[in-house]
Amino acid sequence: MRGFATFHPFVLFLYYAMVLIITMLMLHPVILVLSLFGSLLFFLTIAPLRQFLLDLGFYFLVFLLVAITNPLFVHKGETILFFLNDDPVTLEAIVYGFVIATMLVAVIFWSKSFSEILTTDKFLYVFGKVVPKSALVLSMAFQFIPLFKRQIKKVHEAQKTLGLYTSNSITDRILGGIRVFNSILTWSLESSIHRADAMKARGYGLPKRSNFSLYKFEKRDLGMIVALFVMFFVIIFAYIKQYFAFNYYPAISDFTDTKQYFFYFLFVFMLTILPFMMEMKENLLWTFLKRKISASPIRNKKNVS
Repeated sequence: MRGFATFHPFVLFLYYAMVLIITMLMLHPVILVLSLFGSLLFFLTIAPLRQFLLDLGFYFLVFLLVAITNPLFVHKGETILFFLNDDPVTLEAIVYGFVIATMLVAVIFWSKSFSEILTTDKFLYVFGKVVPKSALVLSMAFQFIPLFKRQIKKVHEAQKTLGLYTSNSITDRILGGIRVFNSILTWSLESSIHRADAMKARGYGLPKRSNFSLYKFEKRDLGMIVALFVMFFVIIFAYIKQYFAFNYYPAISDFTDTKQYFFYFLFVFMLTILPFMMEMKENLLWTFLKRKISASPIRNKKNVS
């Protein structure tokens, strides 16, 4: 299997840097919808379905919260829908709230797939020689959240086994949560110190230290870099030429330019959908090979005998 995650770590980091720059820099609704669509599809291919549905439900609530909050505090726009506490609620503020919410959720899902694909060893490989101390701190920060969640579950189950949760009262739950938090805080500090001492003992960051790595830069990595730069430069060119310009205040722009510059939006679609298409290609190829193996004459003769 040679899916998207099997590319060279530098190629993976380059892709995520490009797609995040486009998502956060360009506030055109079509671009944000394409980015959100690509992030959701890719995360669906690398995460269990149950986790995907739970995350989707949670961040849908975040989406609604951000979208609803913006028109309550921003009253710009010429299309007044109604008044709330003598403050106008405008259509432009509502639309801009949904746009910002779309950008936020897209960035979150790209970041979640980033943590799954660009693991700690890959991140250290990319930045270990350039900025070793910063790379170590960032890799520990990326790994901290999943480790923190697992450790909370372990401590909670251990305290429950010891009988520290004697009742279902709110006070007992609060005290139990405080005990778990104190234990996790101490564990996180000790773990950070131990890891830093271990890396220092191994000579991490020294100028003459040799590094072993399993990653090898191949021809397909070079081809992917060329393809990424072509798509990225076309998108940046369109952005500089203001082909992706879209106004929300004082009035919302129409979508006539979107149809005119459809060619450039196609490059955004190809960039955001690229990881999902590669994973689907590998999954279909693997399914085809498994069926071919199961239908092979040699396997059928063994089954008969």
